[in-house]
Amino acid sequence: MSASISITNIGNSEISFSTGLWAKQANGSVCVSCQDTLVLATVCMSNDPIPGKDFFPLTVEYQEKTYAMGKIPGGFFKKEGRPKDKEILTARLIDRPIRPLFPEGMTNEVQLVVMVLSSDGINDPDVLAINAASCALMISDIPFLKPVAAVRISKLDKDYIVNPSYEQRQISPMDLVVVGTEEKIIMLEGALNEVGETDVLEAIKAAQPKIKELINVQKNLQKEVGKPKKEVPLLELDKDLLNTVKEKFGKKIEDVYGLDDKNERKAVIKEIIKTLTEELVTDESEITESNIAMAVSAIDEEILRNNILTKGLRPDSRALDEIRPIECMVGVLPRTHGSATFLRGQTQALATVTLGSSSDEQFIEALEGESSKHFMLHYSFPPFSVGEVKAMRGPSRRDIGHGALAEKALSPVIPPKEDFPYTIRVVSEILESNGSSSMASACAGSLSLMDAGIPITRPVAGIAIGLIDNGSEYKILTDIAGGEDHHGDMDFKIAGTRNGITAIQLDTKIHGLTYKIIEETLKIAKDARNSILDKMSQAIDGPRKSLSQYAPKIKSFEVDPEKIGAIIGPGGKTIKKIQRDNNVNVDIDDETSMVSVSAETDDDLNRAVQQIMNLVKEIEVGEVYEVKVERIVNFGAFCEIAPGKSGLIHVSELSDSFVKDVNDYLKIGDILQAKVIGVDPQGKIRLSAKQAKPA
Repeated sequence: MSASISITNIGNSEISFSTGLWAKQANGSVCVSCQDTLVLATVCMSNDPIPGKDFFPLTVEYQEKTYAMGKIPGGFFKKEGRPKDKEILTARLIDRPIRPLFPEGMTNEVQLVVMVLSSDGINDPDVLAINAASCALMISDIPFLKPVAAVRISKLDKDYIVNPSYEQRQISPMDLVVVGTEEKIIMLEGALNEVGETDVLEAIKAAQPKIKELINVQKNLQKEVGKPKKEVPLLELDKDLLNTVKEKFGKKIEDVYGLDDKNERKAVIKEIIKTLTEELVTDESEITESNIAMAVSAIDEEILRNNILTKGLRPDSRALDEIRPIECMVGVLPRTHGSATFLRGQTQALATVTLGSSSDEQFIEALEGESSKHFMLHYSFPPFSVGEVKAMRGPSRRDIGHGALAEKALSPVIPPKEDFPYTIRVVSEILESNGSSSMASACAGSLSLMDAGIPITRPVAGIAIGLIDNGSEYKILTDIAGGEDHHGDMDFKIAGTRNGITAIQLDTKIHGLTYKIIEETLKIAKDARNSILDKMSQAIDGPRKSLSQYAPKIKSFEVDPEKIGAIIGPGGKTIKKIQRDNNVNVDIDDETSMVSVSAETDDDLNRAVQQIMNLVKEIEVGEVYEVKVERIVNFGAFCEIAPGKSGLIHVSELSDSFVKDVNDYLKIGDILQAKVIGVDPQGKIRLSAKQAKPA
């Protein structure tokens, strides 16, 4: 067996590309490794185009094998199951930059499968996966126009770190994936902690030379072992059909161009397709309804792009930098812990906040190790939001991607767990959609967090910026609607506070953007973001002073690690009793020795906290405790100070007056104040009810 290998140094790491050893029946296969992290990318293509397809059928699968870290999967079946969110997000990360680089009109099915075969827990395989996928396509016989490469950029102090480790990413305010061709930037994906636009541009510039190095490696490997590219038939629209549509209905499509309501425009387009189908689709003709729909869409696209480039006229008659009308409302649901709606044009998001205890945190099992999240944002896109009938079978890949982007946008302003000991879940329900629902989710989520009284540092807003570019001139569009996204060349989502960017996501349909376009877009997005924040502040200008009355009550405090056993008790007996008696949940973090108690009422919470404090501190003579009567005897009553700790109130210490029968004064289960008046050498505690009374 022969193999070829190419190596380059990126940052402080050596990245190796190799092919020829594995998966040789695929059209192309490449291994990319960095230290002990290794990914295998394979690509296959169907022999013939898929009949009737009017889009490119590309699928990308990314799998993190648990054996890569020497682990056995959890759960009952002990094998990999449905993709985890990280796998879905990485598959999207691979898909987005390569999709625009296949020939237009290609309808052969292409499948990319990328598997993580080894992971060192230091180097994230996602960036390696993008490079491996591009290289596998380059050396294959599948038509692919040009290679892309990816690097991750973080910033530590004043230095930009290329391909940082997991640890470096955690302490950096920037975690940005940059993907480009040799000349341009084709995709961005980033989580940032209120980073300025200038720093983002500098990070992209720092990435470009490394991208070129990685592309050179791919080109060298292609020259050495690359297969000749196949010629595949490309779907082309019939020119006569296009002319027919333009002559008969071009004016009608132009006339509905300026309508605000997308459903009115949609209805007109649908009627045009129906009329043409009845007229042109016959048993003798080869024209199908699908051909007509594609031709009408092509004329619609031509009109949209021409109007924007030559007249600066958008489909809903807005100025290029104009944001659709915005309406914000908070407190829209009576029993949630926080709620808000954000409406921008025909896109509306309803966001709700639910607060929970640390036991509600999301547990994450990943190649880099186990972790938990105390803040989550979930995105839901029901079919009624676009007036469609469609089966609802759980979150799609798009739903997961949009939710992750909105979560990145809000994460930097969420208070740390040490200061706000709640688990926070935001759900964004898209009630209506006509473009940029992920950024509407960030805005609605920010409003709902403030409505819930969560002390976020600053509100967050997001905007999607579009582009129409014909190669010689371009126009940048603020707040793109659905048609501009569909027929346009860019979807650049940017979210942040007044202080800086918190999340960024760029997708293009062309072969990348210049620095000039990116710089202009960032400036336009900043102005738009601040304008939206002004609108949001009219609904609520900061977090409410208190949490919802329906939110759980939580107290967290640190205890001596050696006392944790006393709280838990033998077989968990003590902690279970505290929870049962007081209707609370008690969570203990063994690593930090933090105890978190949550309850529905302040009384239950304070009683449970006091019992735990009584357990972990020494009983002191002279202190007054709240105690519970456990057992009554002739000479007094045994009372519980804390689970596992009891003392005796002698009959003589019950009252200043004579007590003939203890049962006349106390019943089992009574709660009263008692003062510790003595502890003998054997640890027996003597209590007094009469001495606990105020003087």
